[in-house]
Amino acid sequence: MVSRLALFLVLALLPLSQGQAETVVLDLQQAVDRALQVDPRITEKERHVDLARAQLREVRGADGWSLNMNTFLGFAPKVRGGVFETTNADGTKSIGVASDAFDINGLSPWYYLEMRLVKPLHTFGKITHYSKAAAGNIQVKRGDIQLARAQTRMDIAKAYYGYLAARDSRRMLDDMLDKLQAALDLLQGWLDDDEGDAKQSNLFALQTGMALIRRYQAEAQGYERIALEGLRILTGVGSGNEVQVADKRLKPLPLPEGGLKELTAQAMTRRPEVRQLAAGLDARREYMLAKRSESLPNIYAGLAGSISYAPGRKDFTDVSIYDPFYFAGMTPVIGIKWDWNSGRQPAQVAQAKAQLDATLALRDKARMGIPFQVAGQYHTVHSHHEMVQRLYEGSRSGRRWLISVYADFEAGVEETDNLVAAFQGYMVAYGDYLKVVNAYNMHVERLRVVTGDIQ
Repeated sequence: MVSRLALFLVLALLPLSQGQAETVVLDLQQAVDRALQVDPRITEKERHVDLARAQLREVRGADGWSLNMNTFLGFAPKVRGGVFETTNADGTKSIGVASDAFDINGLSPWYYLEMRLVKPLHTFGKITHYSKAAAGNIQVKRGDIQLARAQTRMDIAKAYYGYLAARDSRRMLDDMLDKLQAALDLLQGWLDDDEGDAKQSNLFALQTGMALIRRYQAEAQGYERIALEGLRILTGVGSGNEVQVADKRLKPLPLPEGGLKELTAQAMTRRPEVRQLAAGLDARREYMLAKRSESLPNIYAGLAGSISYAPGRKDFTDVSIYDPFYFAGMTPVIGIKWDWNSGRQPAQVAQAKAQLDATLALRDKARMGIPFQVAGQYHTVHSHHEMVQRLYEGSRSGRRWLISVYADFEAGVEETDNLVAAFQGYMVAYGDYLKVVNAYNMHVERLRVVTGDIQ
């Protein structure tokens, strides 16, 4: 009986357990991988690539067969008699045109169809140049995807390292608050027992220090929650689930390898913007050539014909007689179609040339700007790396200072002012260390982006 009851409870609670919140533990790379799969900004850029591919198919499709057809149903006047023999209104027949030939003597349905099936034989470069321009546009849009992916990684890194920095700051403040509370309790005991040189002003000093710590503690908790929520949203974790980071504490990344000259050369070959500019130049050049070819004709071949049928009109067998309401014809054709405008087409070529010149100027700007960007980021990373080393040593010394002063304070041989100064010195040194490590890690990630290492 007990085993059946246990089985029933397990089966009853199983759906509830499946609906419970899930805790997802992620390191930086795992968070980036998840974000790359769900970031709508990347999806948007991918759809732009699909659009560019469809535009290329449209341009290439202009070289295929095309069918132009028009058909309608209308009305045509009926015809009495033949061409030379007519019937007058009184019923008598005569030779020549009847006196009421232009009077409507009833209506006949009129069925009309015209069609043209043609294929371009030679367009003087229009399709070729437009196709190359469209293919270059695809490469430009692909570069936008790489840029969006790099931005996603930077956003994840900002949330990830920002959370670690805020969490470590809050933990440090928690530890400082516990130590200050212990010092406050010890001082309060001395004041109650009237021991040593304890003063009421010392008590106020410690209470002031605790209030300041609680203030920074609340601020760190706010940053911690904001960063974690941003990380949860960016990685696509459901609203009912929680995210935890795998790193136990914030640590500085290794200093990137390679000198400035090597990294600059890498950026000039691997940056998505460089490949975008090359593809964009080709596309602009081909577009300009396509606009120039618009002033030239198109040679085509195909099949053309039309049918006009009104059953209330006489079918004339004489081929010299043409009735627009009653005929049929079809023939193979070869022709030239020429749309030329002396004012509009040169203006379009000038516009395309201006766009090409603007892209050339952008390329020259990139050739100057990218090396400067790499140099600035390179020196920033190295200066921050040096700052991290110095602050690490300073924070360790600050902790030793605090521990020694705190021990002397407990022994009753150290002033409260010195204890407060030690607390303040350690908090400033370690807090600045965490801030600089966070900035250094972000600069390392940015250096990888500007050198084309992250795409």
